[in-house]
Amino acid sequence: MLKKVGILLKKIVVAFVLLYGLNYFISSLHIYIPINLFTVGIVSFLGIPGLSSLIILFFIVK
Repeated sequence: MLKKVGILLKKIVVAFVLLYGLNYFISSLHIYIPINLFTVGIVSFLGIPGLSSLIILFFIVK
C-alpha cells in the first residue's frame, strides 16, 4: 500500500516538473500550459503522450 502511494507521488512530481520545464523552455513562443490539478493528472496518468496532447489541444483551442 505504501509502495503504491510512493509511486503515485513520484508520478505527480515528475508530471509537475515536466509541465514546469515545458513552460520554461517554450515561453518565448508564447505557449503556456497551465499547471493545475487537471493538467498534472493528465500528464501523470498518460506521461509524454499526455503532455503532447495538451500542447496539441492548446493549438486547437487557441
